[in-house]
Amino acid sequence: MSDLVAAAHALLATPLDWGGALVPGASLSLGAVLLLVLVAFIAGLIDAIAGGGGLLVLPALLVAGFQPASALAVNKLQAAFGSGSATFTFTRARLIDWRATAPMFACAGAGAVAGALLVSALPTGFLRLVMPPMLVAIALYMGFAGRPGDEDRERRLSPAVFTGAVAPLIGFYDGVFGPGTGSLLMLAFVGLLGLGVTRATGRAKALNFASNAGALAILALTQPIAWPLGLLMGVCAWSGARIGAHLAIRNGAKLIRPLLVIACCAMALRLFLDPAGPWRTLLAEICRFSALAR
Repeated sequence: MSDLVAAAHALLATPLDWGGALVPGASLSLGAVLLLVLVAFIAGLIDAIAGGGGLLVLPALLVAGFQPASALAVNKLQAAFGSGSATFTFTRARLIDWRATAPMFACAGAGAVAGALLVSALPTGFLRLVMPPMLVAIALYMGFAGRPGDEDRERRLSPAVFTGAVAPLIGFYDGVFGPGTGSLLMLAFVGLLGLGVTRATGRAKALNFASNAGALAILALTQPIAWPLGLLMGVCAWSGARIGAHLAIRNGAKLIRPLLVIACCAMALRLFLDPAGPWRTLLAEICRFSALAR
């Protein structure tokens, strides 16, 4: 028995080569791969319900030793499986009106392609600066504003304006940065088009699938991707998203709303505390200035 345990431990610790996707000197063991697969399953489940799955996957890939751009590419690969699975499930439940959603789908994908093409030239530091307070605002809105349910409400924006402006803008954001795209899409459908939470979540998953696929198409051409790992994580994200979509359909706003608030707050906290982010640097400068002023 001890020999079997030792052999299993040695197998899990065996380093695997992923080419140029890892930072120099880093290696990825089979045990780390299994953990990443588990993270992808959980992220797919959460993302199908409330969005924010990328918050789990991206940090996990970075901690595992992936280059930032390659981590983004692998995340898009597995996320495309998850959002595709959720889209399929919502479509089968007749919760996505594809006649109205198809133009938005195309515009979100086009926006993501543009974002991925320009990702190296855009000021991502600015996005990291504005995202945490924006996510906190989203959480406060969902937590304390009028409680949206599964019933449709009066829309504040025409579908044509939403298709031509909001969908490509959020898709563009997903191509450049990404965290919280599903949550932002869901909130946009609820707040601007007046959809009930469950139908809004279904359409958000469809547009999120379009933006994931569009960004992935560009990143696959420009960044090294650990395809075996990404596909394996994608299968697990697909499975988790199937479960999450069924839970969202069955429990509607009762389940989606609190998880969305938690996801927004968690993403905001993650970005506020990011050592490479502007808020952590700003906080350090404030503390240093306060110490000098004493």
